[in-house]
Amino acid sequence: MYNFLLSRVATGLLVTVVVSVLAFSLLRLSGDLALEFAGENATFAEIEQIRDRLELNKPLPLQYLDWTQDLLAGDMGNSLFSQEPVSHLLLTHLAVTAKLAGLSLLFALSVSLPLGIASAYGTSLWVRWLETILVTLAQAVPGFLLALILATFFGIYLGWLPVAGTESVQHFVLPTITLGCAVIPALTRVTKTGVSEILTRQYVQVARAKGLGARQTLLTHVLPNAVIPIISLASVQLGQLFTGSVVIETVFALDGIGRLTLLSIERVDFPVVQAVVVCLAGIYVVLTIAADILNALIDPRLRIKT
Repeated sequence: MYNFLLSRVATGLLVTVVVSVLAFSLLRLSGDLALEFAGENATFAEIEQIRDRLELNKPLPLQYLDWTQDLLAGDMGNSLFSQEPVSHLLLTHLAVTAKLAGLSLLFALSVSLPLGIASAYGTSLWVRWLETILVTLAQAVPGFLLALILATFFGIYLGWLPVAGTESVQHFVLPTITLGCAVIPALTRVTKTGVSEILTRQYVQVARAKGLGARQTLLTHVLPNAVIPIISLASVQLGQLFTGSVVIETVFALDGIGRLTLLSIERVDFPVVQAVVVCLAGIYVVLTIAADILNALIDPRLRIKT
């Protein structure tokens, strides 16, 4: 187990370092940050003053080393726009996105798991039709369009739910449904495929022949063996929910990490953009490692292969 954890952590650290190098380099190679921050009407002296203040006149490798040293020391710098510490901005906005992503994944799982299992068992034609219709609609309807439909119907026309803000749980209902629908198709397909495959295994057929009930067979033989790909996919989807919430946060006026990233790019607030990219990469790595560990605890064969 020790070697298994060590290999996963080493891989995760390597991925984080590569992402940090790419984010730092591409952001600076995209143009003159001092000129973009100063504006078109700035004089040459003002641009040079900004370049000196932000230390953009140093060679790129030295800038990266200085940034990583500060980052490892817990100093992400200050926002060029608001002068607030970047770490405070990240924590404040990340809390909103984490809540939205977590609720969206729970909603998606609550729909995908029963639907995928029922479709795999194939006991009813209407269940298979329902699975096909829901998955097709979730794939076909763009997120921003679904957000506008839900906000217009349930928020404005019926007035049941608020369409903007983060003050209460009710404010997250419509964004959760909208964002969760994006991951329902993949989770449903993986659940259906995994359960269908396990149902054909000999030990399941033997358990049924011995008179074990369908519910007990599902809980003791099918789900424990079919859950590994579901956990792996759910961890990846959760990471995507963190990074893919920009449109949803904009439509529902949620002050999350996606909206912060969009505003920071518009304002050329590159300390915030850099920190957001590294933070999201770290979240991906942590979620992937956590999923690998959980899968290894469920299935010891994964530890032996590593």
